[in-house]
Amino acid sequence: MSKKSKFLSGKSIAPPPITANMTAADLIDQAFLSYNAGRLREGCRLFVERMLDDDVTVGVTLTGALTPAGLGMSTLIPLIEAGFIDWVVTTGANLYHDTHFGLGLEMRQGSPFVSDIVLREEEVVRIYDIFFDYSVLLDTDAFFRTIIRAAEFQKPMSTAEFHHHCGRYVAERQKALGQKGKSLLATCWEYDVPVYTSSPGDSSIGMNVAAGTLQGNALAFDVSADVNETAALVLDTKRGGGKSAVVIFGGGSPKNFILQTEPQIQEVLGIEEKGHDFFLQFTDARPDTGGLSGATPGEAVSWGKVDPDRLPDAVVCYTDSTLSMPLLAAYALTRHEPREPRRLFRRRAEMLDRLVREYESSERNEAARNAAPGD
Repeated sequence: MSKKSKFLSGKSIAPPPITANMTAADLIDQAFLSYNAGRLREGCRLFVERMLDDDVTVGVTLTGALTPAGLGMSTLIPLIEAGFIDWVVTTGANLYHDTHFGLGLEMRQGSPFVSDIVLREEEVVRIYDIFFDYSVLLDTDAFFRTIIRAAEFQKPMSTAEFHHHCGRYVAERQKALGQKGKSLLATCWEYDVPVYTSSPGDSSIGMNVAAGTLQGNALAFDVSADVNETAALVLDTKRGGGKSAVVIFGGGSPKNFILQTEPQIQEVLGIEEKGHDFFLQFTDARPDTGGLSGATPGEAVSWGKVDPDRLPDAVVCYTDSTLSMPLLAAYALTRHEPREPRRLFRRRAEMLDRLVREYESSERNEAARNAAPGD
């Protein structure tokens, strides 16, 4: 008999029958064995067994209309309360629709097969199979136009600072309504989780801020502050002896924005670094179509976004975020004890100071200082 191949050393596929009282975590461990179910199990285990170590800072990106489906309440808020999410990059749309819930406004289950002409006539807005009254948009617009008149908003600021202020107002409205745990923005404010939007003008929040400038409002999004603050956050994690993990739901601009922190540190600022340590993505996009959403962690290594030595600690699961997110949360909350919140928002200035100090001493900065205008 020939020597047994090393490739036959994996566990035998012999799962026990699914039972009526099986937990979601047990289901994932015992029945999610192959194909994308197997990748989801690997991702859940990577998240719990490696990413949630005490020395790892976890950044999460959100793309697509996830909060209207209630995933902020069901999934993201419990993860933040458990200390499993340290910072967030998301589309503005997710934060805008999240605010509906914090204001006590309703989103309802509907059908994707109803005539949109009929819905328009009845002033019903549709997000696939989610319905809500057109007044929900108007009331949420009015809320943002009102709060941005406050004194603390009358200056340029990073989107993290903007969302922190907004979260406080949403939390106050929640309290007045006698409710809690409805708004992701309010929870991020409570736990000092910095929330960035890579394209702040690309949402109804940004549209209302733009409208305010026509009336003399001084609020402006400082996108350069966003780039530098997020890079500083990652650098501070590494210089403190920790590791950086990214969990990506979908792709698009938020995915690139969280990953570009490393090229900003290495390529642009000339600071020595190696890339993010852990990479977990849930996406339905293929890499061969040229879309960023499907770009692989291996490709990210070539940009310096992911540490090549950590490439084995990278999982991509090709599945819907609305399926993977609740399953990942159920697994993590079952298999791991809560962590102490990092409260990174209040440390932004301190982390930025470290970035500035290292950039000032880098050769890249010397070259920029000594270059003649027009060179």
